[in-house]
Amino acid sequence: MSTHAIPVSKKRLYADVQKLTAVYPPRNYQNLESLNAIAHYIHEEFKKWDCPTEVQAYDAEGNTYQNLIASFGVGHSTRIVLGAHYDVCGDQPGADDNASAVAGLLEVGRLIDQLQPSLNCRVDLVAYTLEEPPFFQTPLQGSAVHARSMSQNKVDIKAMICLEMIGYYSDKPNSQQFPIPELAAIYPSVGNFIVVVGKTGEETLVQEVKTSMKQVANIDVQAINAPPQMIGITFSDHASYWNEGYPAVMINNTSFYRNPHYHETTDTIDTLDFDKMTEVVRGVYQAVVNLA
Repeated sequence: MSTHAIPVSKKRLYADVQKLTAVYPPRNYQNLESLNAIAHYIHEEFKKWDCPTEVQAYDAEGNTYQNLIASFGVGHSTRIVLGAHYDVCGDQPGADDNASAVAGLLEVGRLIDQLQPSLNCRVDLVAYTLEEPPFFQTPLQGSAVHARSMSQNKVDIKAMICLEMIGYYSDKPNSQQFPIPELAAIYPSVGNFIVVVGKTGEETLVQEVKTSMKQVANIDVQAINAPPQMIGITFSDHASYWNEGYPAVMINNTSFYRNPHYHETTDTIDTLDFDKMTEVVRGVYQAVVNLA
């Protein structure tokens, strides 16, 4: 499929990020009204497509929180899961973390609905709640709830793709940092690439996703397989699926190794590069379709 045959809308990506970042007070676990407003928005967007949708509600510390799910190709037993979290850490707008990824998730869904690619797997798009502290890497993290439900129901997941911070890029020299010095010798020092992150032992899946993205996306796509013990490798929703024995990767701009606005009030929409984000989403769509 040519790049032009995947009509990613930069305008729609911007509108979705704007919607998520404009809600006040910010969409964190303490501001339930705001979080529910965004959950409602996501679900309403899901319902515009010709596919079944579901709300996975669960209780945490006396409140009810929601994962939102849209499913294509429901006749197939094997699944691909594409997910992104919609909550933020504290009182900040969370444009890159993680409105950028939610916008990407919604756009991939619109593209599947519009282009109707041939799917040999069921594709579940999942918007997660409670990825951020204090629920991060606990059983109440939204993706942990979803992954556990998949495992308990013995669902066959071929691959999970996590979208985590896909909007921030920099062309400045030495704008890219690394958790260990050895990586600086391998990867670019300029933070204008996207990376497919996987754990050691899942090299084939990482390379499949990278290759698919590079087929159509006009952006540098890097890849890494590393032990989960390396700082940052488990820092999103894909790790919830690893915990249940499922293969998973994260699509990420390296987060705090690049973006100075990480978990700050300055994580605003004007800091994002929607041209590069458009290319990432184009690549993710292609990766999902190729895997399915």
